[in-house]
Amino acid sequence: MSNVAINGRFLGRRLTGVDRFALEVVRALDEQLAAGVPELAGIQVRLLLPPGCPMPPTFKQIKVEHVGHRGGQLWEQWDLPRAVAADELLLSLCNTAPLLRRKQVVVIHDAATEAVPQAFSTGFRLWYRLLMPLLGRRALRVATVSEFSRSELQRAYGISPHKIDVVVEGGEHIRREPAGIDALSRFGLSGRPYLLAVSSMAAHKNFRLVLEALSMMAEPPFDVVIAGGANAKVFGDAGKVDDERIHWLGYVSDGELAALYQQAWAFVFPSIYEGFGIPPLEAMQWGCPVVAARAASIPEVCGDAALYFDPRNAGELVAALQRLAADDGLRQYLSDEGRKRAALFSWPQAARQVADVCRRALEEA
Repeated sequence: MSNVAINGRFLGRRLTGVDRFALEVVRALDEQLAAGVPELAGIQVRLLLPPGCPMPPTFKQIKVEHVGHRGGQLWEQWDLPRAVAADELLLSLCNTAPLLRRKQVVVIHDAATEAVPQAFSTGFRLWYRLLMPLLGRRALRVATVSEFSRSELQRAYGISPHKIDVVVEGGEHIRREPAGIDALSRFGLSGRPYLLAVSSMAAHKNFRLVLEALSMMAEPPFDVVIAGGANAKVFGDAGKVDDERIHWLGYVSDGELAALYQQAWAFVFPSIYEGFGIPPLEAMQWGCPVVAARAASIPEVCGDAALYFDPRNAGELVAALQRLAADDGLRQYLSDEGRKRAALFSWPQAARQVADVCRRALEEA
C-alpha cells in the first residue's frame, strides 16, 4: 500500500463535529499503527499542517510536518497538493480538499449547505456548491458517515453512490478526560434536575424547539442546560420562557461535558439535519437517556436506544418529555440500551474503515 498524507488543516480551528471526527480518526490510526494492527500493515502516514498551525499531541507512528507558506483555503488548494509526493495518497477528513489532486480520498460528511441553506453564509454555500461536485468527480473515492449522507451526496452533488463508502464515528472520546466533578457546582446546577442539550448555534440545530416546548409546560420537572456556543440572542423572542429555568453555558471542556452527561436527567437532540450526530453517542456512553429528533441520520445512529419526536412539532417533544418524566422504567431502559448502542461505534473501527477506503481507492486507481 502506498503512503498516506493527511490534510491537517482542521487542527488550526476550534473543534466542531467534523474536526472531532478528523482528530479522533488520526489518533486511532496512530494507536493502531503502533500496535501493529494487521488491517493497517504496510501503511505509512504523514500529517501535513499549514504554517503556524498548533502541533497536535505527540504521535507514535504518524509524522507531523508543517508545509507551505499560505493559510486557510489557499494553503489547502495550492500548498498542500504540492507538498504531497507522487506516491502518496492524500486523505482529507473534513469535507474540503484540493481540486488539483486526483489521487485522494475525501470524507464529505453531509450536504447541509444545500439541505439547510439558511444556516450558512451565501459565500460559504456558493463555495460548497462549486467544490463538492468537483471533488466527487475528481477524487478516487469519497467517504461519508451514514447511509443517509450517502443518499444526500448523490441527491445534492450528483456523486455516484457506487463511489461513496460509509464509515462510522465514535463517542468514547468523552470518557478520555476525567469528569469535572466540580463542574455542576461551578455552573450552579447542584439543585434541580436538568435536561441537557449540546451543539453549535447553527439554525438547523433547532434549539428554539426546546425553548418552545419548555414554554408549553406549566411545571416542568427540570431546568434546561445548553452547552456548546449557546447565546440567548440567537433564540429571538424566547423571553416568554422563564430565564431562571435556562442555563446558557457556552463552550465547555470535555471533562466538564462528561460531568454534565453523567448527572443530566436526560439529553435532548432536536436537530433537523445531521450527517451523523456525535452528541447522542456521547450521552449514551454515560448512560444518559436520549430524546432525539426523528430526522436525517439520527435514527440510523441511535437505533432503538432513543425516544423520538418530530423536530418541527414542539407538542411532540413535550409529550416525549412528559412520558419520560412519568416512567422511571423507560428512563432506565433508555440508559441501558444507550450504553449497548454506543458500544457498537468506536474510533478504532472508524480508523480501520477509513484505511480500507484508502486501500480500495489505490486498488481502483
